[in-house]
Amino acid sequence: MTAGILFAVGVPSGFASAEDLERGREIYGLCSQCHGDAGAGNKLFLAPAIAGLDQWYVELQLGYFRSGVRGLHPDDVAGMRMAPMSRTLKDDADLKAVAAYVASLPVVTPEATLEGGNPENGKTSFALCATCHGPEAAGNQQMFAPPLRNRSDWYLKTSIEKFKAGIRGSNPGNPNASVMRGMSMTLADDQAVIDVITYITTLAR
Repeated sequence: MTAGILFAVGVPSGFASAEDLERGREIYGLCSQCHGDAGAGNKLFLAPAIAGLDQWYVELQLGYFRSGVRGLHPDDVAGMRMAPMSRTLKDDADLKAVAAYVASLPVVTPEATLEGGNPENGKTSFALCATCHGPEAAGNQQMFAPPLRNRSDWYLKTSIEKFKAGIRGSNPGNPNASVMRGMSMTLADDQAVIDVITYITTLAR
């Protein structure tokens, strides 16, 4: 396990000083080119909404990108964009600062883009997802499960598709993603994927 991953896993979300947030804001100027000033995301750039995303999860994923555990699969176009971006962070302090800044951004509710979903069927499927992500899709740090509500629905869909295809979840350096890959297989088809995401969107706060 690389130092970047050890840092990301080992440092919990917590208090960020004004100096950290200011440094994070400066660093985020580069991130905003795709994710937007408010962190609302941009599908055209394959950039999901990240505003208010838990600091521990941002730290964890940036650590994976920096170390090459995530973002190097040739079929992961968005990941291959994020990997070099993550390496612009000069050290762990910058990584933590920008993660704290992202977490401090007011949560946004992205515009729905998926159609044809059945939230009642999705609710049934989500019962298994709730084991890790929680009944309100608020996430669970102890399970390394991020919050799913208030995330871009198109991003949730492409993420599940990547897990099902082995584009994510096949790197032994990220056992948590391997668990998610197995869970994604419980969604039988594209309709089931859309249904569960449609249900998750009803949980937006």
